[in-house]
Amino acid sequence: MEHNHPLDDIARFLRRLQWTALGVGLCWLLWLLAPILTPFVLAAMLAWLGDPLADKLQRAGRSRNAAVALVFTAMALLVILALVLLVPTIEDQIHTLVLSMPKYQAWFMQTALPWAEARTGIELTRWLDIGSLIDLVRDNWERAGGVASTLLGYMSRSGFALLALVANVALLPIITFFFLRDWDLLVARVASLVPRDHLATTSRLARESSEVLGGFLRGQFLVMLILGVMYGVGLWGVGLDLGILIGIIAGLLTFVPYVGPASGIILGCIAALVQFGDWQHVAGVLVVFGLGQVIESYWLTPKLVGDRIGLHPVAVIFAVLAGGQLFGFLGMLLALPVAAIANVLLRYAQERYTHSRLYAGEQPAIVMDRATGTYPREPEGE
Repeated sequence: MEHNHPLDDIARFLRRLQWTALGVGLCWLLWLLAPILTPFVLAAMLAWLGDPLADKLQRAGRSRNAAVALVFTAMALLVILALVLLVPTIEDQIHTLVLSMPKYQAWFMQTALPWAEARTGIELTRWLDIGSLIDLVRDNWERAGGVASTLLGYMSRSGFALLALVANVALLPIITFFFLRDWDLLVARVASLVPRDHLATTSRLARESSEVLGGFLRGQFLVMLILGVMYGVGLWGVGLDLGILIGIIAGLLTFVPYVGPASGIILGCIAALVQFGDWQHVAGVLVVFGLGQVIESYWLTPKLVGDRIGLHPVAVIFAVLAGGQLFGFLGMLLALPVAAIANVLLRYAQERYTHSRLYAGEQPAIVMDRATGTYPREPEGE
């Protein structure tokens, strides 16, 4: 058995220490530059999402600049259309919710609490001081409004903060256009820096990471959008004044299993009981979400997301929250790419482990014959 020289062990330890220090330094630099890097990261993600369509248009005979211009224009029009349609609708729904709050309060006090007390035998009004809770919510609401006013006043007085915000918003489309135009060139330059011995493995991992992240973002976004529209239109057809708002909330929470539809059903049933007070409209709410779940389970998710993504919703939520806690909004933007790359690396590590001698052992593994469903017999006489 060969024994490593102590100097080799020291050199290996120093190399690992250097890589660790480099990683810590990069994280610290990322934390410092988070406000500046945010528009660049967001622009890179938008360019990455639009690059496949630009490549397809380029293969169809258009020049790169023409293809990029078409894709960039389409993305800008989609964003403008979403803002034009969603912002007034959400504002109107929130106004309706504010006007309906006394009705919901009265229903909760006069119907929901007595019903719960009759079923459980617990005097909830003794344990829940509703007046104090309402006062607490009102005080916090007013305080939040005061904090918001203070922040807005500070931003208006601070020319640098306001200038930075305006600069980020103005730079985003410009950076996105240049990233989208030069995306293939940037990828080629990064690939040229990879050691030639590891180029095949690195290319495979990068391709799988892009497929995982792209499949999740595009597929899950389409599922959330379609279900949000279906729930909103369905609840609006049932007659709920807050149907569109409830549908949007349920659609946004769709990526969390059971939480999205459960929250939508609970909110929809409460809205139906408060507004109409009968079970016919509650049944209508249940029919809307039942049809939505059938369409999601048997068509939307298998068709648009598929089973190859591998990003569990709990892991997505943890990654977004952890990234936001560590690096703010920039961390939230980087959370999904980092989670996708980590998922691919973990699968690669598992693949290497299952093919290693540590996993298989020294003895050859006995493999079942799939054709006959039996194990091969050992030769006689051995």
